[in-house]
Amino acid sequence: MFKIIIPKAAFKELEKLDRQNQKLVYEKIKDLEAGKFTGDKSLKGKHKGKFRKRAGNYRIIYLKENDILVITLIRIAHRREVY
Repeated sequence: MFKIIIPKAAFKELEKLDRQNQKLVYEKIKDLEAGKFTGDKSLKGKHKGKFRKRAGNYRIIYLKENDILVITLIRIAHRREVY
């Protein structure tokens, strides 16, 4: 079980989504909390060390702290504007 930290900026991005996409993103966040990282990709370049989880057309960018079991959500945005 991981602890999820959602900064204000990421929470505001989540609030801007329509209800259907909000539910999908919440389900994916619950998967992260449960430790289900299947299908997640590590990012490259200036985002090295971060990971992305797909939620339909949206992406959840997060940072996984190894020993502490903490996941910090960095950004929740449409796939064309997230990177």
